[in-house]
Amino acid sequence: MKKQLPIGIQTFAELVQENYYYVDKTRQILELIETGKFIFLSRPRRFGKSLTLDTIAELFSANKPLFTGLYAEKNWDWGAKYPVIRFNFAKGVAKSKVTIEELLFSQLQQNARQFGVALANYVGLGTLFDDLINKIVEKHQQKVVVLIDEYDKAILDNLENAELAIEMRDILRDFYSVIKGQDANIRFAMLTGVSKFSKINLFSGLNNLYDATLDKQFSDLCGYTQSELENVFSPELSGVNLIELKNWYNGYNWSGECVYNPFDVLFYFQTRIYQPYWFETGSPTFLIDKLINEKVDLGRITQQISDNHLLSRFDVGDISPIALMFQTGYLTINQQVERLGKVGYTLKFPNKEVQQSLSELLLRRFLHKQDVGLELNAYLYDALIQHDVARMQLVLKAFFASIPHDWHRNNQIAYYEGYWASVFYAYFASLGFPIITEDATSVGNIDMTLLVNNHVYIFEFKVVGKEVKESPLGLALAQIIDRDYAKKYQGQGKTIYQIGVEFNKDSREVVFDVACL
Repeated sequence: MKKQLPIGIQTFAELVQENYYYVDKTRQILELIETGKFIFLSRPRRFGKSLTLDTIAELFSANKPLFTGLYAEKNWDWGAKYPVIRFNFAKGVAKSKVTIEELLFSQLQQNARQFGVALANYVGLGTLFDDLINKIVEKHQQKVVVLIDEYDKAILDNLENAELAIEMRDILRDFYSVIKGQDANIRFAMLTGVSKFSKINLFSGLNNLYDATLDKQFSDLCGYTQSELENVFSPELSGVNLIELKNWYNGYNWSGECVYNPFDVLFYFQTRIYQPYWFETGSPTFLIDKLINEKVDLGRITQQISDNHLLSRFDVGDISPIALMFQTGYLTINQQVERLGKVGYTLKFPNKEVQQSLSELLLRRFLHKQDVGLELNAYLYDALIQHDVARMQLVLKAFFASIPHDWHRNNQIAYYEGYWASVFYAYFASLGFPIITEDATSVGNIDMTLLVNNHVYIFEFKVVGKEVKESPLGLALAQIIDRDYAKKYQGQGKTIYQIGVEFNKDSREVVFDVACL
């Protein structure tokens, strides 16, 4: 029987009391609570963090009737009830010191009213937080639970203004440090957010905070697994191509089982149209600027090995673009590897939605928001589907000619091979075809392999200048042939196109050499 789709529902009681679909995550939540006293969890926006915290609040409030039929009903100690202090920074945007202080003060007062205590006269936010905990414990003769949702939003909202972001960080650091000093009065505390800021600069007082972000045990705490999707949402799956649904919205991984983006899944079930629903709710301007300014090759980013330190390198003024993409949900874990005796990770774009949408957004920046290049997408798509290589060359030449001349001339990154490869990659990735960058062979790596139905396109990129002797045309195709890159795909009944692409950094012309097998 069909139920209501819980779009935008973040209240556990409403979800289980009304006729909504609900994926039971209480087993994972109980295991999380048993893991430690102070917990931190990072997940991308709109991934169910608020619902997770609300579920935890109901558990510690001993609202057993809400958990009828769920795992927690028979596995939780319902005999103990704890006051739950909650802070939620998800709503609104704090654009000044006064705004964030007013928000904190308002939520302190709200918690005080809820538990029937009166706070001292305003003597500093940290002191008031400390006073709140003491008075609630004294009145209720019970330890408290502290839940903080979107702990980092005030900082993230101001990353483009480093001075203000640092001010926000320092205010929140002083506020959160109260938690450590109240260890004896706290039964459990949990903070959630999108990013993991440096412990030194934000959690200096919480050195015993357990980071569950990359704990395999909790990889599926937020999001829907394949089995959860097929079992809970089975009434919605009639006529749904599960392979295509998976390609579009699955793929998120935090070192355990892959999960679907819940926001996307619910909207797809509502509309039955594949669209980048999650991507369109945010505007990663800061991310796009960082990718361009730091000359990040989007096509090769997934070939790097990142360690936990790099993925966690996130502080105002020192944000790794890899960490930024990973923590905000534009990259996810592909594979765990061991390097130099330490755990490392290769990353990937989670799915078609992210790869295609991010590439298109990056293209808009390359094209200086001109639409002419983007309008060529349809022509390129048709050329690839029809395997018309000559037409593909014409479209690509027109595309590169559409890059604004002034923008190109004023940006030194245009002289880097990685820049042109990134533009090229972004253009193809925006079409949604499978792409392999740094495609490994026994004799070297192919710059980019594009798979379109039963055809394989092998690309090698070179940047040339005015001095032809330094960079003679034909080098790119010669490398493909000399190293026999095509051998990897021969004998599979596929048509193989070997394409050397050379960009002239001075004239902005692009030259193609093609050989078909």
